[in-house]
Amino acid sequence: MHRLRTTVSRLRPLTAAQTAQSRPQHRLIVTRGSLRTFQPGRHLNTSVASEPFLNGTSSNYVEEMYYAWLENPKNVHKSWDIFFRNANAGAPPGSAYQSPPPLGGTIQGLGGVQAQVGAQPNIEKLVADHLAVQSLIRAYQVRGHHIAKLDPLDISCVDFDDTPCAVGFQNVEFSHYKDRLSDLTAGGLYGLVESDLDKVFRLPTTTFIGGNESALPLREIIRRLETAYCQHIGVEFMFINDMEQCQWIRQKFETPGTMQFSLEEKRTLLARMIRSTRFEEFLQRKWSSEKRFGLEGCESLIPALKTIIDKSSQSGVESVIMGMPHRGRLNVLANVIRKELEQIFCQFDSKLEAADEGSGDVKYHLGMYHKRMNRVSDRQITLSLMANPSHLEAVDPVVQGKTKAEQFYCGDTEGKRVMSILLHGDAAFAGQGIVYETFHLSDLPSYTTHGTIHVVVNNQIGFTTDPRMARSSPYPTDVARVVNAPIFHVNADDPEAVMFVCNVAAEWRNTFHKDVVVDLVCYRRNGHNEMDEPMFTQPLMYKQIKKQKGGLKKYAEKLITEGVVGVQEYEEEVARYDKICEDAYTRSKDEKILHIKHWLDSPWPEFFTLDGQPRTMTCPSTGISEQELIHIGNIASSVPVEDFTIHGGLSRILKGRGNMVNQRVCDWALGEYMAFGSLLKEGIHVRLSGQDVERGTFSHRHHVLHDQNVDKRICIPMNYISSDQAPYTVCNSSLSEYGVLGFELGFAMASPNALVLWEAQFGDFHNTAQCIIDQFISSGQAKWVRQNGIVLLLPHGMEGMGPEHSSARPERFLQMCNDDPDVFPKLSEDFAVRQLYDCNWIVVNCSTPANYFHVLRRQILQPFRKPLIVFTPKSLLRHPEAKSSFVEMLPGTHFKRVIPDDGPAASSPEKVKRVVFCTGKIYYELTRERKNRGMDDTVAIVRIEQLSPFPFDLVKSESDLYPNADLVWCQEEHKNQGYYDYVKPRIRTTINRGRPVWYAGREPAAAPATGNKQTHLNELQRLLDTAFDLEAFAGKV
Repeated sequence: MHRLRTTVSRLRPLTAAQTAQSRPQHRLIVTRGSLRTFQPGRHLNTSVASEPFLNGTSSNYVEEMYYAWLENPKNVHKSWDIFFRNANAGAPPGSAYQSPPPLGGTIQGLGGVQAQVGAQPNIEKLVADHLAVQSLIRAYQVRGHHIAKLDPLDISCVDFDDTPCAVGFQNVEFSHYKDRLSDLTAGGLYGLVESDLDKVFRLPTTTFIGGNESALPLREIIRRLETAYCQHIGVEFMFINDMEQCQWIRQKFETPGTMQFSLEEKRTLLARMIRSTRFEEFLQRKWSSEKRFGLEGCESLIPALKTIIDKSSQSGVESVIMGMPHRGRLNVLANVIRKELEQIFCQFDSKLEAADEGSGDVKYHLGMYHKRMNRVSDRQITLSLMANPSHLEAVDPVVQGKTKAEQFYCGDTEGKRVMSILLHGDAAFAGQGIVYETFHLSDLPSYTTHGTIHVVVNNQIGFTTDPRMARSSPYPTDVARVVNAPIFHVNADDPEAVMFVCNVAAEWRNTFHKDVVVDLVCYRRNGHNEMDEPMFTQPLMYKQIKKQKGGLKKYAEKLITEGVVGVQEYEEEVARYDKICEDAYTRSKDEKILHIKHWLDSPWPEFFTLDGQPRTMTCPSTGISEQELIHIGNIASSVPVEDFTIHGGLSRILKGRGNMVNQRVCDWALGEYMAFGSLLKEGIHVRLSGQDVERGTFSHRHHVLHDQNVDKRICIPMNYISSDQAPYTVCNSSLSEYGVLGFELGFAMASPNALVLWEAQFGDFHNTAQCIIDQFISSGQAKWVRQNGIVLLLPHGMEGMGPEHSSARPERFLQMCNDDPDVFPKLSEDFAVRQLYDCNWIVVNCSTPANYFHVLRRQILQPFRKPLIVFTPKSLLRHPEAKSSFVEMLPGTHFKRVIPDDGPAASSPEKVKRVVFCTGKIYYELTRERKNRGMDDTVAIVRIEQLSPFPFDLVKSESDLYPNADLVWCQEEHKNQGYYDYVKPRIRTTINRGRPVWYAGREPAAAPATGNKQTHLNELQRLLDTAFDLEAFAGKV
């Protein structure tokens, strides 16, 4: 019977008055700790008295009748049928029961009773109205942000009806809101009419607007929805396909009274707004003609970031890595990272001398690393702002990689201790593809950082470009929807709304460990920089901006009106910060030298000396013992897990490796295995990443074995080398170069004690990551005094595979090398190491597995870190001659920068007529051709394995050894590509320009290689003919 009453009561529409009468009475309970809670008091439902037969022993009988009626209305007497129908139709108490007609009654009498049902509310209308209310609530949840008051300028650039609702909205005028809501609901109020505004509706479980109430009048429902979704915050989340996450967001934004702040919180917020605003005003006063990319128009960014950091620190986060563009960077450095103000101000002094090596960078590109106490959480927190170039969003994957590395090294598998914050501009967030690439790393096992908080400084303009010309999507943040990241749009002129949203964002990240976006809708008070005139292109916008009252002034007036602070107290706080700036400015005049090292974002204090220098200038032998080689080789040729079925073809490969170990030789794959395995055994973490690296593009590596009978069961033998080894990470990446290379670069920044490698699927694919190579890898140390030991493995070689799978474009890397081709360097005992220390990166093309083994180990054993570019082979992976003996890898052996000719030519150097210098795979084709022509004693072939820094000393020795020979550079690449333009002037310098350096190779061409196999072979034969024709250059000057 209880179910019957419940059913009847839930279906029955309530008036506001009835709801008020039946609402539970609350009693105030005082508990320990002075916490106040409310408990519902007991009350009687008077409607039961109207139908007394529902009480007492009759109730069981009535319930049986009800169930029978549910099965079939004809199972019960007509009077019961009418009663149950009336009750379900919503008849008020006492009206559902109608006396049955007398025994001698007429048909008309029965009809009169049946008419009572028609007089009751229509059940279909009732259900339709409830569904309409539910649809209305959902419309606000899905599209409320369309009509939220997000734009401080009231000139919204979003392609929605932007009619703003009044803040502090209290009354619902039906005619106004019927039109207003038509955009939300695509049909007005779903059939609800004005008379329904005071009707009370039960709320669905998909909303929290009721708080403790389960039913509300329609007028109040709309008011609360307006408050939650259409004020200064617009929430985009209904595209998320996880119900728990959607409910969590609804509860945060819909619960009545949720956006309440204490007096102390408001005072803190005001103080942060003062610092943010007055910092920019101070810079403008002192250096009005300097570019600084100020934050004017979005001063609430500073309290936004500090709120995120405070909340995260309270949740246990110990380290925050940040990336941001130039706008507002100095303010973030000063007021979030807490860089000393005098260090910032002295950057504006044009007379300041640079003390560090390298070029340095402009002040709004520099990074910073700082550990301090967080006053809100009372915990230590480390803040790192990454240095970055002007290339917007390029720093995104770098930040993620560094975050991942820090999580890895401290065992933070859930991202609870280390997190990342990325700041973006609106135009760049929508326009730069790297944003999309970085988002797609966010949930991949080897790349996830367990949630990033993205903060978009939405100026509603990109340099001079309007949003309607800059993006096809309504919002600049729509790219985040691809990973189900909630998007919180907020009017940046409302600091409290900003603070609330940032608290929710930090809680979201801590709860779900997924990305979240905060879109600070603001404006840019100046042009793109302080020297730029925006009125040329956005006259109306900037007329409005000139009228716009500053965010600090608005908020201060609000708090003064509320009585939170007094005018005098506010003015004293402003004066206090102004004095801090003035004092720092005075101290900054004492700075005479600019130390870029003070701006280092990734220091390695234990690796370098106190002043950042290498602890030594020597590199030990990179060889290892034969016993260790055999042990690692046995691991590489076995399956260290029981009951693991591998592919038959892989069994043959492992067997072949075992045979090589027995013969004490190794091929390319085994040489790499030896390098990785030995470093892991020494406690060095090795991480290899890229497209298809687990197996290897050319099916040579096979570092991850797959069980042929059990899905997703894998084995990584490299992790079974030693019980106390460092972990080995090998991971296939997403099909991205720009994003993944940036990520690995960031990973390599975190620690010098790791070998981090990125392998391109084919060498030429690196060009889609050219921004990372040019802006970070090549010039990173020069600009930011930041060393990095990342390794790029770029498959390279002309093998008839066509233009796109041949060249790794070595000429581009060599062009960016910083050694002087016209100066023979001063020789010394540590010349080879000193050269490495002075270069910006190392470029090698190894022709033997042993040399590849050594150069990888040298990356870790040398006393500093430099990027290493390796042009790796393709056909040499299985070339029978491209094998090395273990003897070449034993203790005492080193990487060979140059491999001299060790045949008959070297025995009788005076008889040699030609010395052919080359690098990489072409060596094997040259030796074959020389043997076929019987010229072993007249032509010497010298391999330059390390192209940069150029081995001047060794090339000189080889040139001097053959005084009667002419010198030829031979390459398989076209003349305008490859190495020729790099090596020719350097070889000429080594011989004091005493002899010409001739060229043997392909003719200049636009494409890297031909697509025709026969043409490829003809070109190869021509260059070999030139290399061995001793008269080819006769008579030429």
